Parts: sequence; structure tokens; C-alpha cells
Amino acid sequence: MITEDQLEQLSLDWFREAGWDYTNGVDISPDGDDPERDDYRVVVLKDRLAEAVARLNPDLPRSAVDDVVHVVANPDHPSLEQNNRALHRLYTNGVKVEYSTSDSDEGDGKETIFAQIIDFQNPDNNDLLVVNQFNVAGTKQARRPDVVVFVNGLPLAVVELKNPADESADVWKAYSQLQTYKDEISDLLAYNVALVISDGITARVGSLTANQERFMPWNTIKNEDHRPLLEYQLEKVVRGFFDPELFLDYMRSFVLFEDDGDSLIKKIAGYHQFHGVREAVRATVVASADPDDDQVREKLGAYQVGSRNQVPTAANAERLMNELQPGSRKAGVFWHTQGSGKSISMCCYAGKLLQQPAMKNPTLVVVTDRNELDGQLYQQFCMAKDLLKQTPEQANNREELREMLASRESGGVIFTTVQKFSLLDNENDHPALCDRSNVVVISDEAHRSQYGTKARLKQIKDKETGEVVDAKYVFGFAKHMRDALPNASFIGFTGTPIDKEDKDTRGVFGDYVSIYDIQDAVDDGATVPIYYESRLVKIDINRAQIDELNKDVDEVIEDEEDVASRERVKSRWTQLRELVGAGPRLAEVAADVVEHFEKRNASVEGKAMFVGMSRQICVSLFDEIIKLRPQWAGTKITNDKGKAVGYNHDDGAIRIIMTGSATDKAELQQHVYTKREKKRLEKRFKDPNDPLKIVIVRDMWLTGFDAPCCHTMYVDKPMSGHNLMQAIARVNRVFKDKPGGVVVDYIGIGSELKAALKTYTDAKGKGQPTLRAEEALSVLQEKMDAVRGLFHGFDYSDYCDNALQLLPPAANHILGLEEQNGKTGKQRFLDIMASVSKSYSLCSTLDEAAQYHREIAFLSAVRAAIVKNTTVDQKLVQDQKNSAMKQILDNAVVSEGVVDVFSLANLDKPNIGLLSDEFLEDVHNMPLKNLAVELLEKLLRDEIRGRSSRNVVQEKAYTDRLIATLRKYHNRSIETAQVIEELITMAKDFKDRLKRDEVLGLNGDEIAFYDALSNNESAVRELGDATLKKIAVEITEKLRASTSVDWQVRESVRAKLRNLVRRLLRKYKYPPDQAIEAIELVMKQAEALAVDWTNEQ
Repeated sequence: MITEDQLEQLSLDWFREAGWDYTNGVDISPDGDDPERDDYRVVVLKDRLAEAVARLNPDLPRSAVDDVVHVVANPDHPSLEQNNRALHRLYTNGVKVEYSTSDSDEGDGKETIFAQIIDFQNPDNNDLLVVNQFNVAGTKQARRPDVVVFVNGLPLAVVELKNPADESADVWKAYSQLQTYKDEISDLLAYNVALVISDGITARVGSLTANQERFMPWNTIKNEDHRPLLEYQLEKVVRGFFDPELFLDYMRSFVLFEDDGDSLIKKIAGYHQFHGVREAVRATVVASADPDDDQVREKLGAYQVGSRNQVPTAANAERLMNELQPGSRKAGVFWHTQGSGKSISMCCYAGKLLQQPAMKNPTLVVVTDRNELDGQLYQQFCMAKDLLKQTPEQANNREELREMLASRESGGVIFTTVQKFSLLDNENDHPALCDRSNVVVISDEAHRSQYGTKARLKQIKDKETGEVVDAKYVFGFAKHMRDALPNASFIGFTGTPIDKEDKDTRGVFGDYVSIYDIQDAVDDGATVPIYYESRLVKIDINRAQIDELNKDVDEVIEDEEDVASRERVKSRWTQLRELVGAGPRLAEVAADVVEHFEKRNASVEGKAMFVGMSRQICVSLFDEIIKLRPQWAGTKITNDKGKAVGYNHDDGAIRIIMTGSATDKAELQQHVYTKREKKRLEKRFKDPNDPLKIVIVRDMWLTGFDAPCCHTMYVDKPMSGHNLMQAIARVNRVFKDKPGGVVVDYIGIGSELKAALKTYTDAKGKGQPTLRAEEALSVLQEKMDAVRGLFHGFDYSDYCDNALQLLPPAANHILGLEEQNGKTGKQRFLDIMASVSKSYSLCSTLDEAAQYHREIAFLSAVRAAIVKNTTVDQKLVQDQKNSAMKQILDNAVVSEGVVDVFSLANLDKPNIGLLSDEFLEDVHNMPLKNLAVELLEKLLRDEIRGRSSRNVVQEKAYTDRLIATLRKYHNRSIETAQVIEELITMAKDFKDRLKRDEVLGLNGDEIAFYDALSNNESAVRELGDATLKKIAVEITEKLRASTSVDWQVRESVRAKLRNLVRRLLRKYKYPPDQAIEAIELVMKQAEALAVDWTNEQ
């Protein structure tokens, strides 16, 4: 296994091979051989930036170049995030600068331009540099990121590495380090495009504001098909993400900032979005080209064969040459599974397409199939206006849409619903509104009912008599859009695959241009799997009728023009709705929802959505649930007569989200909220800490709504096809330790899920839309067998009645297991219990899982006790600890929470600084020897960390001694009893050392330097305690007075301090044989105290 330093050197080699220059940060530091900054607080390499500005803007005079450098090097916004956004605007837009010129056409001798600071078109025209050992003076102490990536002197990326050989130093330790950098060296991160964390094997890329879940792998190099198997994920990141051309394209077109008024969030694309969008843009440029241009293939060569970096696959080559014929107007279908960031992909696609010279400032028409989606996507695009370089427009009605399209000569991003392309009463065909070929229609969730091209005969009725007076052929909206935009190109974005039989959609858009399926998303951690649980509540209707109705609803109910069919389905829907909404049935459903949700939340905390058939059913179900849990209702709002007229949107655990009108009856009106109140409810539901836990909906929030903490959906409404898949995807978002989403079926959507799987398989998608909860049960049974195997030879079958008595010996048994395949018994137990916890949380509501309830609670208590009371693998992050706590279900076994094994073993938990001989004797006599070792180890580690972290000599001495003893224990080279003896001796020595420190009469800092000086036996022998104490006191005083915030990284200051120490040692005639070692040890000790000293100044 390689070390962190070796990993750093490997990464630098990969950077060099990818086309980056390298220099060591020490060399270019203010004290280095070739300094490139005059202060350790400066993070921009200003000379390199100035050279780049002059090179990219040759007409700028030197004074203007200096002005540009000054603006870039001195961001002045109040927060790190605001500075980051402001600087990113400078990267992509340039820096506005005014300068004097005698040639100015303005007549006043002044000219204003936007000076470019990065050349996005020609990567080789930039100064590309990676630096290690880049010291930065922080607010508390100096910090040194492992690798900093510079473009034209700007620190655009930071790579933080952890030791692959150290189990406790995983990739999330690197993440934590970055959070420290944000607090202490924010000036460096203000320029950041992306952050990278890696322990070699694992590597993740994230934005400045990303939480752990949003640091994602980068699995590709040249394009989405180029995924070589490499030993280290970090190599893929360096060769793929940091390829100069790809990196510059990424920072220009794949970074977004979203400001919702409360916070500024930076979002960056994943590898699937990056490569998918690049391919989609190439396809669109080709599809939009003029087929009659004899030189078109030469002009589009770059788009057809890709950039210099694209590795064309056979599939890509065939598609580009055959399917993407110039002028085909079919830009393809972009299928990225739900929850994987389709809206961000659409924004990036639009932004990048608008930049393409071949598109000649195109007009983009973004089409959705409903007003709710139109509004959501429009808001997303509005927040991405920096990327689009313009503000999108929204057509409010059919006439406004026609005016926007007919009057626009170029450019623009227009939002509309597909229904606004309908005909006026007197029209047989839609008039042409814009015949330009650089119009691109971007469709969100295209499917057959929107894009059908077949003609249907529509009856025309007299408005007064209702009699049929005429008939005419009508067409689907696809034909109307084609008529309105005859030369436009079409691209479809979808989260679900297109049905193999759906010829209409393929006829409009063509074939897939990019695929990111369920398996990809789950493997990457972009989504979590969805589990299906059938809990049908009886309805007096034939099963086949529901299946048929599901299909009819999707095909007809949304089609506004087929009035007869719509009325037929509406009638059947009403009949079913009455049966589904019957009082006794809803009471049964409500009781099951309450029981199921409380069980589910006991194993993994989260929120739930219930989907009902009608608004009345939603209200009736709410009332039934409140009967069972009245405390969930929250505050009622009353009128001046004391009559309840609604529910407070600011409290309560359950609410209904639905539309309403003035004609609604009173019981429905109580649950109708204003737009502002709905926004507040949306924010509450998305907040994992808010008490709003369940929302009941009919149609709202089922598409385009993102609440990662939502883990369960209850379905009591017929749905099928893409509508069903869109709805259930509400629970597949990644959130903390959420292992998966669960869909509970009350009405019978199982056959529709099977149909969705067939569509998925036909489209060659990997993975399954849903997994059965029984699969999680199977995993649980397998893992329970495995954990029981670990307890072979130990009988814990009496856990129901004697849990507390069994906990210490159970923990002792696990801790005494021999090492296998490099893992201790403790590590194997914790790994298996993590799988038990995950699988149980997904199937805990099944009757078959109930038998494991109390046993898992006991095993989780053992696990929690080991986690709390011993030293555990540091990879166990806080969220996993919380999950372990949740598994002690309903206080079924241990009412006190996480058990303190000290008290169970009849030991009073001590302060080790006051360890008594009696306590150590009690430990010595403990029958549970393995547990005794773990307890002593934890106590000693905690004390070393707490008392000796400021004393490098003591910390190293005790840590080395502890590790040596434990190594012998784990290798079974000495008996457990002997280990206990050694640890007890060490504890006593520790206590004796504390007494010695008191006798010396020195403070903690002085003792630390005394230990550094007395580490040399000849010095102790020749000088004695009195002289060493004098030296320690004087060194402490002088070093404390001489240090500054950045002294650790200023080599000149360090040299002065070394000289100061050297003179003091000479003054007191410190033995010269080890003076050099003593000076270095004193300097290390000074560094350990530096943070506290700086804070005291």
C-alpha cells in the first residue's frame, strides 16, 4: 500500500502527463528560491496572471493590465460564496476595464472592454500549473493543501489527499479538511471551481458548497463510454476531469449558482451530465446544419468526430455519420434516470448550445406538458442566467407565445407548455411563426400523448344545443409545433426510457443521444434504489379494470382534444374514485399508513408522501389519520365566529398540498393554501429537522419536486408509464445514511411497474426501476445468519429477558475474535451490522421481518456499546452512528440508549488523571478480559489525546508504547492478561508523570519544552533539572513573543527562531552532541503550540 506522499507524487506525474506544468510550492513561496508571491496570505500568482492578461488582450496597456490583476486579486464581497460567484463571472465574462487610447472612436480618448483572463477556445494558450506544498497563512494557523491547480495564476482547484495505508484517514477526513480550509483559508477557496478528495483508491469531486452526499465519483476520461479500469480512482479524476480542454470546458459551461434568497448554492455537473451534454450539443449542431451546404461536413468536422480528446466508439461513430445527418432536425433523446440532475443538464445544455458559433445565436424553446413543470423549470433556468448570459422568458398564453416566436430575429430562451401550440377555433393548421433553422425545441419528459402525429376525427358541437354539427381531422401537438417552427430541431430530455413501440416520439426526436440508467446512478451514489411493498387494501372492482384504466388515463385524460374519450374515462374514473374513497376502506388505509410510517421512521428517519385519487379522498384520509394521531394536526385557524377554516402552514406533522377554487366546499377549503404558504410548506417538508413529516397530494409535487429526506411514498391512485416512474422517483434522492426509498402500493400498481421494467429492459437500461422489499428481507436473513456465525460458541438466546446482563459478555466475545483477512472481529461485526441496519430499514414493515425486531435491537445495542466504549474504525461517520442508535428500536431492549459498558461491568467510569489503584485492580480482576483491553485502550487514547496533544514528546512516547502493546495483542503473540498488565502499568506511569509535572512547578507549555530538551540523556546528566527548567522557561517566553500567524510557513522567520533557540542552548552550554536534534524537536513543539499562542495574541 502506498503512502500519502507517494500518492501525491503519483498524482503530480498524472498531471504532468495530462499537459500541466509542475513546481514545488516551497520554491515559489515568499522565502523560496523563485518567489512568485510576496506574502503567505496571497493566493494568486500575480505575475502569471498579468502575463496571461497581456497575452490574451494584446491591445491593453500595462496600466490596464495592472487594473485587471488588481480586480481579480482583490474580491470584496462579504462571504466566501459570493466572492466565488463574482470571480466565476470574471472567468467567463471577462473583467471590465477602461483605458486611455489615442485611437478611440469615442472621441474622449477612453475605451472600455471586457478583458479575458482565460482562453477557453485554445487550452494551450493558458498557463497550466499544479503546485504541491503550497503554504497559506490562515486565520488560526498556516495550512498546506496537498495539490493546488492553477490556470493563469488563479487557484481553480484543490486536491486533498489522505494516506491510503491508514484506515483511519479515509476520503471523508479529506472532506473535513476542506471544511477547515473554508473557515481558515477562505481566500484560496474563493477562486475555486471544484474540490477533489481522495485516499487513492476512492476519489470524489464536489463544489464549494457541496455536502458529503454531493461529492461524486468521476468515472470517465475522454467521453461517457471511455471508462478504463484503473487501480486508483484519482487517476481517472486527473486524466479525465483535469484534462486541460475538458476542465476549461467544464468551468465555462457546467457550473451554476442558485440563490434562493436565503443561501447561495454552487452546483457543478457530474461526469454523466458533462459528457452527455457535450454529446447532445454536438448532435444538435449537426442536426441543425444546412444539408444543402456542400462544405457542411468540413464545417462540422469538429462536431462529428468530437474534440481532440474524444475517443470515438463504434456506436458514436455510426450514430454521428448515419443518424445525425445534417438537417435531420432530430437532435436525439437525452435519457438520464430520475434524480440524477436532469434539470441541471438542461441548463448546461442550453448554456453551451448558446455559445456555439455554428448555431448563430439560436432561439431555444423549452416545452413542458403542464404549468407546474413549466414554472419549476423556468425558475431553475432563471437561477442559471449567468450561464445562459440572458434571462429566460415565459409565455403566459397562446397569443403571447405566438408573438414571442414571430417577432424574434435571433436569440432568446422561451418557456411554454405544449398545449399553447393548440389551434384557434377557426384554424385547421397552425401558422408558421419562425422559419429559422437555428431554433431548437427542448422538450422535458416527451411522451406519446404530447407528440402524436396521427390524425383523429373530432366532432364539432353547437355551443347552445350541444348537437354535432360538423367534424374535422385534428393532429397531435407535434404537428402543430412543426407547422409553427418548420425548420426547428428537437431534443427530448427524459428520466424514463421511450417505449419501444412509441414510434411518434422517436419520429420527432430520433434515437438516444446519452443514457445514464438506474444502475449507473445507484453505483455512483447519485440516487438510492427504490423498493416496492404491496399492501393492497380491498376494492370492489376487477383487477383487470384498474389495469385498463391506468393505460386509458395516461393515453387520454391529458389529451384536451379527444373530448369523447376523455368523458368516457372520466366516468369510469369517477366510479373507481367512489370505491377507493369509501369510508371504511380509507379508515383501514389510514391505520396502516400510521403504523407503517412509525415503524419505518423507527429504523431510518425521514418523510413520506401519500398520493390520493382525488382532493376529496386526500381530505378524508387526512381526517382519518388525525383521528388516530390528533397531535399531528397542529394549529387550527378559526374565523371570528370560532369556526375552523383552515390549518396553520407553519406547524403540524401532516398537511395536504392541492389546488383549490372559490367554489370548493368548506372541508376542502380548509386545506387550500396561498402560493406563499405553499412555498413555506415546501421549505418545511424539505427540511429534515422540521416536524412536517407527511404530505398528502393528488398531482402536485409528483414531478420536478426534490426533497432528499423523503424516503417513503404511499400510492393509492392508478398510475402507469412515465407518470408512475416520475412519481415514485420522489423517494430515490440521496440523503445522509438513507439506504433506499420505499413505495407502498395500496391500489395495485405492481403490473404497471412490471410494464415499466419491460420498457426499461427494451431500452437496454441496466438496473431495475424498483426492487421488491422481499429482496431486502432476503439480504437481512443472509446477514443475520452471518452475524449469528460470529457469535458461535456464545449463547445470547436469552436477549429478550436478560439483555443488560448479556451486553458485556457479548461485546467481550466479539472483541476476542481472531483477525481474518486483515480484519479484526470487531471490524467484521461492525461491517455486518451496517448491512443488517440497512436491509432492516428497507423491510422492517414486512410481517416476516418482525421476528428479527428484538434480536436486531439487542445486536444494535452491542454495536452501539462497542462504538461508544471502544476505539472503532474512524470511517464510522456521525450519520452512521445515528443510524446505529435508531436501531435500538422503540426502547425494546435498552431503555437508557447507548449502554455504558463501564457501569454494566460494575466499574465506575474514572478520570484517568485520578486513576486509583482500586480501579486498576478492578480492571485487572475483570472476567471479560477482551473488554478490559478495549476499555483501557480507549481510556489511554482519550487521555493521550486530551492531555498530551500539546506535548509532542509525551504524545509520541505514549502513542508508540500503546501501539506496540496492541500490536502484540492483535497478533496474539502475548496473552490477553499480559496485555492488561502492560496497559495498567502504562496507566500508572501516566499518573506518575502527571505528579512529576506538578513537582517541577512549570506550566503546561514550559513542561512541553522541558520534555523536548530532556529527551537527550547527556543533557539531563550534564545540566540537571534546574538548568533545563530555566532553558524551558526562557525558550517558552521568547518563542511565544516571536511567533506570528504565518510563522510556520515563512522560512525566514523559522530560520530566525532556530537561531534564537541555538543561541539559548549555547548560552546554557547545552551538550552539542544532540543540539541539532534538540532544536528540531523544540521547533516541532513550537508548531504544536502555535495555534493557541496565535489565538492568545
